[in-house]
Amino acid sequence: MSQLETRPRHRILGANLRRHDALEKVRGRTSFAADFALPRMLHAMLKRSEYAHARIVSVDISAAQAIAGVVGVYTAADVPHNTVSVDVPGQTVEVGALKALSNVLADGVVRYHGEPIVVVAAETEDAALAAVEAIDVSYEPLPVVDDAERALEDGAPELHEGGNLLASWGLEEGDVDAALGHEDAVVVDRVYRTQFVDHAYLEPEAGVAWLDTDGIITIRAATQVIEHFRDVAKILGVPHSRVRVIAPYIGGGFGGKEDMTVEPFLGLVVAKTGRPVRMVWSRQESLMARQNRHAVSMRYRTAATRDGRLLAHDIKILCDGGAYAFLSALVLLYATTCASGPYRCANVRVRSRVVYTNHTPCSAMRGFGGMQVTVGYEGQMDALADALGLDPLELRRRNFVQEGDTLPIGQPLDTHVALPELTAAVEERMGPKPQPSRPDRLVGRGLACNMQPYGRCVWLNDWSSAWVGFELDGTLVIRIGVPDIGAGQASSLVQIASEVLGVAAERIAIHIGDSALTPLTGTSTATRQLYMSGNAVLNAARELRGQLASVGAALLEVADDELEFVPEGVRDAGDVNRLIAIPDLLAACAAQSVSWHRQTTFHAPRGVPWKAEETWRGRVVPDITYGCHGMDVEVDPLTGETRVLRYVAAHDVGQAINLQSVEGQIEGAVDMGLGYGLSERVVFEEGQNLTATFAQYLIPTAVELPDIETIVLQSGTGKGPFNARGIGEPPIGPPAPAVAAALRDATGVQFDELPITPERIALAFAEMQERGDARS
Repeated sequence: MSQLETRPRHRILGANLRRHDALEKVRGRTSFAADFALPRMLHAMLKRSEYAHARIVSVDISAAQAIAGVVGVYTAADVPHNTVSVDVPGQTVEVGALKALSNVLADGVVRYHGEPIVVVAAETEDAALAAVEAIDVSYEPLPVVDDAERALEDGAPELHEGGNLLASWGLEEGDVDAALGHEDAVVVDRVYRTQFVDHAYLEPEAGVAWLDTDGIITIRAATQVIEHFRDVAKILGVPHSRVRVIAPYIGGGFGGKEDMTVEPFLGLVVAKTGRPVRMVWSRQESLMARQNRHAVSMRYRTAATRDGRLLAHDIKILCDGGAYAFLSALVLLYATTCASGPYRCANVRVRSRVVYTNHTPCSAMRGFGGMQVTVGYEGQMDALADALGLDPLELRRRNFVQEGDTLPIGQPLDTHVALPELTAAVEERMGPKPQPSRPDRLVGRGLACNMQPYGRCVWLNDWSSAWVGFELDGTLVIRIGVPDIGAGQASSLVQIASEVLGVAAERIAIHIGDSALTPLTGTSTATRQLYMSGNAVLNAARELRGQLASVGAALLEVADDELEFVPEGVRDAGDVNRLIAIPDLLAACAAQSVSWHRQTTFHAPRGVPWKAEETWRGRVVPDITYGCHGMDVEVDPLTGETRVLRYVAAHDVGQAINLQSVEGQIEGAVDMGLGYGLSERVVFEEGQNLTATFAQYLIPTAVELPDIETIVLQSGTGKGPFNARGIGEPPIGPPAPAVAAALRDATGVQFDELPITPERIALAFAEMQERGDARS
């Protein structure tokens, strides 16, 4: 890993500190959601729909109830409030799709294969499984809508009242038609298609719930959102204060644990029985019924001058949202915001829609709409470069946005855009293109750039709270509601507090993810926790430092700004031998009634309310992270076998809090993106999900994946703590278009549909051979 640094030096920020939870995880001692048991604990399982679309004629649970050990069998009629809305607290944007309804348990109609119909609770897992198998559901099959385009046709079966159009966004800047029709314009018109993708995290959906002695329903589950306690309370018809959600360390999320999974079912069983209950989804359940990444088709018509200046984009985006709304409207908004990419273009029109189908519902996944459109705008840049006879990298450089520009949606770019530096670094690191290992192999080089927002949409009035305080022995405690989904969110906050207050990281304890006992911080999604919770901890630590500094400075008889916080205590910066230990400083604070703890709330910038049907331009997201990736591939054109020879990924992170974590995020995202580009897909046939195991869902293994070389630019211009930028999602965008570009360079074929499997490569090359234009 190399760094390009322009930011100031810090005491502990940017160091490769070992994460505070690393040893426990390596030793296998970390307690995840399923690693928990209570006396008299029940086991809950779900009866799921066998059909993609059907009317439920009857549900016979009598045989299940008669099985020994079965304690409860519950249908939609047993759920106090069975409907759930996608309700975002504090939102000011009026989008009807955000209020769309789904059911806890199917009521009357099932709309996707695997939709929950009945929940069973039993003394043992075997009894619960037997009860699920004994439930007899009678169906009346209904017509299946399994194609997004056909869902919008006249006469298509309606999945929900009001039609199959779930949400739409649009923008038009400049005169697109005139620019496309300009006599000197070179126009590229192509359609790109991306597939349904699973999150494929290590830990399936799981949780344990119980009834505390004071009557509070406590749910300890693998979730990215502890604020779901409100949703569970609404479902059960109890006050919000009577439900508590705890998020232990989570074995991967990627957005798949943002929507509720096991929580409502656990809450229902506890409310009905008063007993503890455990639910763990099998891998088959997880692959079949969890929300996917949206499959998207995109038509791009792009015009440029003959010297390579972009003139216009006319973009049409169609997303398959599956059977229920969830977060599809906001995913589509992010796709619309990013659709023209990190390139200047005066004339842009985007028409984007997401529709209901009888596929598994789609929702949040790493990249959140910005990933799919990267395939579109980067594919267009490569196609334009070919049409203009320009180097693809040179074409990009002629069109990069700059700080001070405004995206067509109206998003201002008010932080540094480091794309020139990033592309130069990647180009230098890649060096000459390698030669094929055999005469019957081809080698290609691909490059892709991207832009990815971090932080939630500004219309949602986002906020995060944190509590930071000392114990009397001089150790420090952080209390914060952040769920740690494996990316080191908690460790980053420890490092921030350590930097400000001087306490060694090993003397800081952090308590996370408890809706009843930690200040709330919002979701671990949208690459927002470092931005939001990091700023909350930073502000709390700085305010606490100010409180203590006034006392310490008086004791040392120096000015406040002459006081230095170090691991041993506070000292005179001009005389390092004059020091007060933290316990002594705290004793002095107590004598003067000065508090040694602080709770602070950080509020993100707020946006302007907007209605979807109005013409509007303005800020959508707090800020954007930029990246550039380069790769070399070797391909056997006859079999389509593809091997990634080298991969270089460069991003501007503003300020690395922990370089090791930054590198890990980039490497993991690249691996995930290569799977997206080359092999991964969820397959449906007439609405039936055929992807039951990892034998069908092909994740790249360590054998197929290359070493990832990372280049970290620290420009010091982000909006996170110490000017950091979010890096959890941004590296997921470039790998797939870089794969397509490298294969185009190797074979001469532009692949516009993902995944680019060996079968597709071999078939495309065979067709070229038949035409007589295949490369030798």
